[in-house]
Amino acid sequence: MNAIGTIDRPHTHDPKKQDPMNPSAREPIGSATPDVTTTGANDSRQNRTREMQLIPEALARAHMQERRREAEAEHQAVRLIAARRMQRRAERVSLRARRALAMAVMQ
Repeated sequence: MNAIGTIDRPHTHDPKKQDPMNPSAREPIGSATPDVTTTGANDSRQNRTREMQLIPEALARAHMQERRREAEAEHQAVRLIAARRMQRRAERVSLRARRALAMAVMQ
């Protein structure tokens, strides 16, 4: 091995320029961990940034859906109150009509 430096203190910090670590004859084959690929890390990092860029849009969409639900619930409550008010008015008018009919029959 002609490499200058050691494993702990390599001559260069660029991994491509360092000597490859060949397994020794004493090590059983397959005992070492497989080489790590950085493509998956780069892809996940890229996806993460894309997702992070879309977070404000997703939050705004969720906020608008919540506001729409609140508005619909309030609208439904207003309609219910108006319907009850009209029902009470109709009952009063009906009672007044029955009284008027009863007075007409009595005379």
